Amino acid sequence: MLDASRVILGTHGQLHIDGMWQTNINKLEAGVEIEKRELNLVGNDWKVHKNGAKKGTGTMTGYKVTSDMIQRGFTKFEIISKLNDPESYGHESVLLRGCMVDKIQLANWTAGEEVPEETGFTFEGFELLNPIVAN
Repeated sequence: MLDASRVILGTHGQLHIDGMWQTNINKLEAGVEIEKRELNLVGNDWKVHKNGAKKGTGTMTGYKVTSDMIQRGFTKFEIISKLNDPESYGHESVLLRGCMVDKIQLANWTAGEEVPEETGFTFEGFELLNPIVAN
């Protein structure tokens, strides 16, 4: 049975760009898709699949605090995603390699409101640094 206290809350998430904690980021999504080649084989009435190239994409969302993302331009960087809920079975860190933004947000503001900053990106590899394992 699931122990509800072990469910990880994103409250304890951290995003680091090239080793610097980005305290203004409050949401991170990243995933990998694989291109599957569909094959029709003689004597087989099922289509089979061969793994092809992988594509990593993500989005980081938060509040604008500095001009760092504009100044960074389209140069590559690394992201480390950390989850560390004190009640969970442990902490998880994932390294995203070869990250590059898709679009640079130059302006997005409304009078009297916080300025949001959402940045889509691609990445070229990942490594699970610290897996969470149930005891």
